[in-house]
Amino acid sequence: MAAARFLVGGVVQGVFYRASTRDQALRLGLTGHARNLPDGCVEVVAHGDAAAVDALERWLWQGSAAAQVERVERSGVDDAAAAPRGFSTG
Repeated sequence: MAAARFLVGGVVQGVFYRASTRDQALRLGLTGHARNLPDGCVEVVAHGDAAAVDALERWLWQGSAAAQVERVERSGVDDAAAAPRGFSTG
């Protein structure tokens, strides 16, 4: 199992970015979350197959139709073994 944390910047809040990310992650069979951060970024944490996590990373650059993604920063997640169930947007 792979896990990654992404910080997505640009116009990504108030444009259905989190809901679209959840839909894409579920299509890819991933668990995790997408949540707004106070600085205007969206944090995405994804757990699952390494190829699916990589596919989500590529998709994050596109996002929802109204999003204007300027950056996607990837980092590791310490506890990949304790993957959550489902994919939340809270």
